[in-house]
Amino acid sequence: MIDEHLKQLTISTSIKATVNVEKRSKSRPEQLLTMDISQFSDLADTESQASVCQNCGLCRARTTVVFADGNPEAKLMIIGEGPGQTEDEIGLPFVGRAGKLLDKILAAVQIDRQKDTYICNIVKCRPPQNRVPTKEEAAACKPYLMAQIAFVKPAIILLAGSTAVQYTLQLNQPISKIRGKWFDYCGAQAMPIFHPSYLLRNESKEPGSPKWLMWQDIKQVKQKLVAL
Repeated sequence: MIDEHLKQLTISTSIKATVNVEKRSKSRPEQLLTMDISQFSDLADTESQASVCQNCGLCRARTTVVFADGNPEAKLMIIGEGPGQTEDEIGLPFVGRAGKLLDKILAAVQIDRQKDTYICNIVKCRPPQNRVPTKEEAAACKPYLMAQIAFVKPAIILLAGSTAVQYTLQLNQPISKIRGKWFDYCGAQAMPIFHPSYLLRNESKEPGSPKWLMWQDIKQVKQKLVAL
């Protein structure tokens, strides 16, 4: 049976006092969302229910439900936006060109994708033409994501891209302004990072470039993982 404390998952998106986010109102209250996930008995049951989900229109065009990949015991969770065409065909997140780049980034600091990470997305079905998921689609998938976080219990969460940040931390600042910073989220330390697909469009590795900044961020993540 699901633990009692998992029945009501309280999500705090408050920023740590040490984090200075530009133009953030100091008077903005801590945002809290309580979501009942008692409908799921464990991670396998969550995936089983997601596999037949018809809670939004994305179910009509999907090939497969892309639930997750990696190790449910991992301390590091990576949350992306949603499946692309390759992911929809194969049934795993981050397996296209962006996924291959993500694998290289992780491997560069000796983080093994299968052993050391658990990877999922905001939405589990591919939006048509890879468009950004709507608020309604993200809300329909939210219970699955919250259950994944509750059952995996990651210590660190990487939010890949602005969509992942907006639908979790509920922040609209550009990734360039908040990447590399730490936020409290669901009992974990969450860091926004550039989405690998963005890095594919920006080849420069010069200091200050997106790839260079990503390298600084992933080294910081590795240091925190080692310290756990």
